[in-house]
Amino acid sequence: MSLTYNKDITALLVIDPYNDFISEGGKIWDRIKAVAEANQCVPNMLRTLNAARQAKLRVFYAMHRRYRPGDYENWKYIAPIQKGAWTRKTFEYGTWGGEFRSEFQPKPDEIVVAEHWCSSGFANTDLDLQLKRCGIHQLIVIGLIAHTCIEATVRFAAELGYEVTVVRDATADYTDEMMHAALDINLPNYANAIVTTTEIVDAITR
Repeated sequence: MSLTYNKDITALLVIDPYNDFISEGGKIWDRIKAVAEANQCVPNMLRTLNAARQAKLRVFYAMHRRYRPGDYENWKYIAPIQKGAWTRKTFEYGTWGGEFRSEFQPKPDEIVVAEHWCSSGFANTDLDLQLKRCGIHQLIVIGLIAHTCIEATVRFAAELGYEVTVVRDATADYTDEMMHAALDINLPNYANAIVTTTEIVDAITR
């Protein structure tokens, strides 16, 4: 498949590059480490980010809600994934785990949108507004985790009319089975392309 990206309407969307996810010692790192190291997820995320910057693509960050005391205590209805975040105090605000991994710190001209509460980077955030203000139509998506935030965000993007590319070796999951379900079964229904880091870097830097 020939990949073409109009740089005026294309952006890189980086999802959840928190220390808790992708750094040794992070609360979730041990659960995804095997898959992430097997496909070189973190180096590939960084390689894609650096290529996007070199190509002068706009870069956006869709970050999960950083846990703060009181976030869920009074909720009547809470999703299982949110219960897990509450129990583990994942991405806790003011802690190392709730900070961007150092190599993924946004540059001054890059946009960090409002934090999402569940899985989709679009739901109850300003992501769609920020993308539209910049005239973005094509999205290249990297980050964590394949079957939750990546899949939910890509599905929502398709509903809103965006053309989406997922970089398959710049994401990770808890198991190979979950990666397969997301990348080979579910996401092909919503992503226009599912490619490798080498393929996307070649496409945006040529």
